Formats: sequence, structure tokens, C-alpha cells
Amino acid sequence: MSIFVDEKSRVLVQGITGRDGSFHARQMISYGTRIVAGVTPGKGGRDFAGPSGEVVPVFNTVADAVAETGADCSVVYVPPAFAAGAVMEAADAGIGFIVCVTEGVPVLDMTRAHAFVRDRGCRLVGPNCPGIVSPGKTSLGIIPGSIVARGPVGVISRSGTLTYEAVRQLTERGLGQSSCIGIGGDPLIGTSFVECLAAFSEDPETEAVVLIGEIGGTAEQEAASWIGERLEVPAIAFIAGRSAPPGTRMGHAGAIISGSSGTAEVKTRAFEENGVRVAMRPREIASLVQELIGG
Repeated sequence: MSIFVDEKSRVLVQGITGRDGSFHARQMISYGTRIVAGVTPGKGGRDFAGPSGEVVPVFNTVADAVAETGADCSVVYVPPAFAAGAVMEAADAGIGFIVCVTEGVPVLDMTRAHAFVRDRGCRLVGPNCPGIVSPGKTSLGIIPGSIVARGPVGVISRSGTLTYEAVRQLTERGLGQSSCIGIGGDPLIGTSFVECLAAFSEDPETEAVVLIGEIGGTAEQEAASWIGERLEVPAIAFIAGRSAPPGTRMGHAGAIISGSSGTAEVKTRAFEENGVRVAMRPREIASLVQELIGG
């Protein structure tokens, strides 16, 4: 199985005619994602050409795209100033699962979008995230399909780059993935570690979970507590930013230590106290998984 999306998901791409949207739409189509529509205001009525001649209709609005194609998922490749509006448009049109890849979305904009999405019962992943891939089934976002393989390990990460590194290591060791999801590194994101853990806990094909966190905030501590109380499969964690001095933002907007609760040491201790093995270096992640579940 997989979490949140699978081969039946009907995907539309917001910003499909832009540079990033068009490139990644073709990558997703090549992977096997069912992209049924694109949305670019002012360019409705055109067709988008896939890598092998596939034809994807382009609409002016998400509502029109949903009405014509039955799309139920969206990937947002829209500039930062308009990304939150695109997310809210998707939610208002009844899209149940939204991935916002866009980086640099103003936090105030996301505050409104976050509440709007939740009020309508939709799930948002991101912003500032690589998206989600269910190996062998579908890919929504920018995670390279070439590095994933189908298998029993669930991967959740705040870091796009470290997602790729962990997944590549797992695949090279013959440890495929059930789903890989990057939740984003901004201070305000749509889907949390805990929500992903809950989804993986209900997936009978997930035999272990890899969680990649960062300094800043308390999301990792909350995840550690949830794992200790509820997760029945083994978990492995890695915390990026161990060398970051307090008050310095490292990469992501959310990766800043503003108090003792945000340090790598505190997060590591929380995981260890809840029975989670913690890798000290990225290259140790796959070997720890192998120790726990074989392969």
C-alpha cells in the first residue's frame, strides 16, 4: 500500500505552463502519475504536451479542471506571491490532497491558507517541500523517481536534499520504500510528522519508518512521543543541524534554534527516550534500518 496517494490519484498541476511546472509535470508523467489537467489562468483551452505525446488539457481555473476531469489531487508550482492563493483555490474547488512545492511563501499568506484548507477538510503538504512519491504507483512533486524502489520503509523528512540521500541509500541496499514524503521546512506547514506517522501506522506494508528532522521547533519531540506511545514498527531518526549556533537559521526558515527545545541534542534525547534509534550521520540511516528489519 501507500499513504495519501496511489496509482488511482487523479492529479492536476497548477502552473503547468511555467518553467518549473512544465518540467516536473513531464517528469511525473514519465513516472506514471495520472496527470489529468493543468491550470494556468489565461491559458485555458490549450493542451500541454507530455514527454511521449500525452495530451493534458489546460484550464483557467481549478474549479473548471475538477468539473471536467474529476481531479482529486493538485501540485502547486506557482510563484511565492501567488502560491497561497493557488492552494486556497484548489481547496475551494474540492481538491482533497494538495502539494505545494513553492519555496519562499510569506508566512502570513500561509496562515490564511492553512486555516482555509483545514476548514474544508483538505490535506496540504508543504509549502517548500519536495512532495510525495509512492514507488511504482505515483509521484507528486520533485522527488526523482530514479532513486526510489518499492518496499517496506516509510520515509518522512523536513529536508528535501536529505530525503533524496536517505532514499538513495535505502534503495542501494535493497530496502525499498512504501511512501516517501517531504513535509517542508517552513515554520508553518500543512501536514506534520505525527500525521504522517499515523498514516504509516495504518499501512500494513510499512515495516519501518525513517524520520529526518532538523533543529528548530518542537515537531520532532511531538513525533518522538507519538512513536513511543503508538507506533508498532521500528523507527529511525536523524536530526540535521547539530553544529548550528543558537539564533542562526540553517537553510530552512524553520531551522533556527530560539530556545533549548529546538536543539539537536534535545530532539535526539526525545527520540532515544522513546525507543528510536538515532543516526549521527546521514550515511548511517540505511545501515540502521538494515539492522532493524534486515534486507
